[in-house]
Amino acid sequence: MDSITQVVLGASIQGALLGRWQGRKALLYGAILGTLPDLDVVLDYGDAVANMTYHRGFSHSLLVLSVVSVLLAWAVRRFRPHPEYSGVRLWFCIWLILITHVLLDAFTTYGTQLFWPLTTPPVAISSIFIIDPLYTLPLLLAVIAGLVLGLRRRSGLRLQYAALAFSSLYLASTLAGKQMADHRLEQALANAGIQPQATFTSPTPFNTVLWRVVAVDGDDYYEGLVSWFDRQPVQLERLSRHASAAQPVLLDSPQHQRLRWFAGDLLRYDLIDDQWVVTDLRLGMTGYHPFRFALATVGPDGQDAELIEFAELWPAPSAELQALSWLQRRALDEHYPVSLVRLAEPLTLPPTLP
Repeated sequence: MDSITQVVLGASIQGALLGRWQGRKALLYGAILGTLPDLDVVLDYGDAVANMTYHRGFSHSLLVLSVVSVLLAWAVRRFRPHPEYSGVRLWFCIWLILITHVLLDAFTTYGTQLFWPLTTPPVAISSIFIIDPLYTLPLLLAVIAGLVLGLRRRSGLRLQYAALAFSSLYLASTLAGKQMADHRLEQALANAGIQPQATFTSPTPFNTVLWRVVAVDGDDYYEGLVSWFDRQPVQLERLSRHASAAQPVLLDSPQHQRLRWFAGDLLRYDLIDDQWVVTDLRLGMTGYHPFRFALATVGPDGQDAELIEFAELWPAPSAELQALSWLQRRALDEHYPVSLVRLAEPLTLPPTLP
């Protein structure tokens, strides 16, 4: 999730568990702890693909953070002991702040390596957008109220508990939206006679009413939108992903192997300015995918490919703010026309390539 959400989540948890003794300072301490796992963004892993796929790695590991919570609790009890609450309560508070950070991240689309150092693919439940006001605002308001009212008063504490309960219930409710979108996508694929090699569903920006659905089938992928208010079957639009042309070129690319591990088959390949650009289809939307990487260069005839040693982030198209209003209207009206094909970039391949 976004940094503000993680800050207020950590602040509210520590306020609820230790606020009666620490007062307003609990909100500050919790906010700092809530940002701790994301400090790995300062590390440079060598190139853009590595920076993307190693983020939310060791710093988001359940094992690593559990060990860190024990060490932090020991250090606090050793150098700043407080006689009015136990070391177990302190440890549990620290552990809960760190663990809820990474579990919340796992509900988003990016992918969180909860089981590092195991090499299992990242966990990406994809049931909540990275910024969701309905999740964040109750926590933010509770933290502000705690700063104003103080936490040694019951009203200040109760607001923390209420905000945490509301946000947790809302997060759980996103799984129902996920199930709805998965089911509607399965129906649409069955009706069209498509047997995909991979599928994906996620909420559109800032809500859990309208969902984006994607299915990959060889060199094509199908994309559509489905809302809780829709009565008609999902309308899937077919787009090209050029996998059979690009994958032989990228066979020996470690960056490509890493991306496939990270995102599975949910990748698109486009030849732009004589470079094979690989796009993570899960993140963003058609017409605006922020995570795109040039992994190989080819000659003017599409031959003589050369792998790029250090991948760079390919410039993403400018996001159309007007698209947000289109999506808002589409969420409430299934007949409102939003063409994903029209939003997509008009990319083509040389005549010598399939």
